[in-house]
Amino acid sequence: MSKTEIDALTAEFFGAFDNRGGRPADVARIRRLMLPGGVIVNTGPELTVYTVDEFVEPREKLLADGRLVEFNEWETSERTEIAGRIASRFGEYRKSGVLDGEPFEGGGTKTIQFVRTPDGWRISAFAWYDQP
Repeated sequence: MSKTEIDALTAEFFGAFDNRGGRPADVARIRRLMLPGGVIVNTGPELTVYTVDEFVEPREKLLADGRLVEFNEWETSERTEIAGRIASRFGEYRKSGVLDGEPFEGGGTKTIQFVRTPDGWRISAFAWYDQP
């Protein structure tokens, strides 16, 4: 059951950025999926560490102001390990969209750390690396 819950939470996480077909992205849901003190790390080209709000706010704007449209990000493979009330997921992902009128595609690797809370599984941290 836990793996199924983590799979669903991960899919909801990736879906938060989807604004295809003119629908609004729901990046704010990241605040619900993560612990309030969660840590987010972009590993490059410069290492950047975010709080949940520091990560969510600029992405909400980017996905709502018309600069980034038809954006979608999805997991292509994953490996998940669960030990009691903690879990770790290491996965590859792809993304595509149109930024400032220019179509793009890309991908990378994400690692997501989960903890089981009284309200179910939540993300305590995630980090990503975009392939050049």
